[in-house]
Amino acid sequence: MDIAEKNPNATLSVSILSGKGGVGKTNMALNLGFALFKAGHRLLLMDFDVGLANIDVLLGLSPEKNLQDLFRPGATAEDVVYPIESGGFDFLPSASGVPELLEMDEDMREALFSKLNSVFTRYDYLFLDHGAGISSNVLSAASMSRMPILVVTPEPTSLTDGYAVVKVLAAKHRVRNFHVLVNQVASAKEGQRTFDRLAAACERFLGLHLSFLGSVRLDAAVPEAVRRQVPLMKHAPTCPAAQDIIAVAVKIHRHRQKLGAKLKEGTILKNILERAS
Repeated sequence: MDIAEKNPNATLSVSILSGKGGVGKTNMALNLGFALFKAGHRLLLMDFDVGLANIDVLLGLSPEKNLQDLFRPGATAEDVVYPIESGGFDFLPSASGVPELLEMDEDMREALFSKLNSVFTRYDYLFLDHGAGISSNVLSAASMSRMPILVVTPEPTSLTDGYAVVKVLAAKHRVRNFHVLVNQVASAKEGQRTFDRLAAACERFLGLHLSFLGSVRLDAAVPEAVRRQVPLMKHAPTCPAAQDIIAVAVKIHRHRQKLGAKLKEGTILKNILERAS
């Protein structure tokens, strides 16, 4: 199936990115996905951190197959999809340190996603959890999604590295529609101040306008959920961080609604020609 096939279900592809590790990117991907699922949306969470895949660890799962298996003859996309919750919250696992995945070029990546496209169309959302940093493989894959979300924290190093992600994606891949989530904040005010600092730098030096998705407060329930290998939204759905995550999920859904028919007219993931235009 050609990756350029249209998008009948208006599936929104979302890339979750960060400039540095330790900002809670994967946790945000998992729990935003869970929040959208609980709101009645079908969602596929794809672990595309091919260097250090760890969504399976957060969930306490040991899938028998992963993305690497799709490079083997006879393997189908259905073989590697693993249910997180019955009814439409599924997981597509990756593998850590596998040469076939680490060294994927554009052609291999397009072939992989073409093989998966029939699965993607079953969902309302496709979340891709990418590795941290600005490696060419990470950013090239991230540029294929319709909604890039950059996760940062108030730490200066996180903002510096987050700025680098925006700069390289804009310059090399012509991505301009960045959405920012500020994690691990003491208050909503700190989240807004953090976003404002990053947004001002991007506006001044890159000529880019960033969209603020919101912030997620520091919460003792988050590391507790990690230790228990259970999503925060399941472990403590009423805690402050969970409520913040729900608010962000609502904004993501509103963005999908705003795009509306445009999603059906386009492809789930941008192909090479579209990204070059």
